[in-house]
Amino acid sequence: MSPEDIAARHPFLYHITRPQALPGIEKQGLLSTSRLLTLFEVPDARREEIETTRRPQNVILTHPKHGEATLTDNIPLSEAALEKCLEDGLQPADWLRMLNRRVFFWADEEALANHLGARAARSEKRVVLVLDTLRLVTAHFERVELSAINTGSTIRRPARRGLTTFTPARRHTYQDWQRLRGGRDKIKEVTVLDAVPDITAYVTAYRDADTLR
Repeated sequence: MSPEDIAARHPFLYHITRPQALPGIEKQGLLSTSRLLTLFEVPDARREEIETTRRPQNVILTHPKHGEATLTDNIPLSEAALEKCLEDGLQPADWLRMLNRRVFFWADEEALANHLGARAARSEKRVVLVLDTLRLVTAHFERVELSAINTGSTIRRPARRGLTTFTPARRHTYQDWQRLRGGRDKIKEVTVLDAVPDITAYVTAYRDADTLR
């Protein structure tokens, strides 16, 4: 599908972050966990642990030049549940590595609100970046992938997931993608491999997450 196809259905994308992260995002862009680990020169053994195991709490990275960055916890994920719902011979560590290589955007306000509501008990302040879908997807189209599920959660009845869960946007028309997904699915997540270094070019608004739940 084309950037225009995606934007016609989802004119805005949404990314949740912390207010204190905004200066780093404005300077370096939105980076995947893996890119942040590289930027912050995390030692190999610690990097492997972070990329392949569930984070029960936030992880704080520090660097003499880049300051501080926070990697969000993986509380909605269960490694035991992943073992039961993964396909294609993947193990939980493989799935976590796949997640850590991507930057994630919610495709609509309903999915965003559901996610924020599930995390409402946590007192952490959040801000939502509202982004112009057409401009962002056009600029990074070769690395844009789509998902019909919340790939970072295994709560309740976790959806099956595997090597085809993240589908390159350029590979199918929207109708063919839906047909492959059983004809009922909609885009829930839009992801970009690696990083969106020029993210501020696509921001249309910054919104307080508390007003969106």
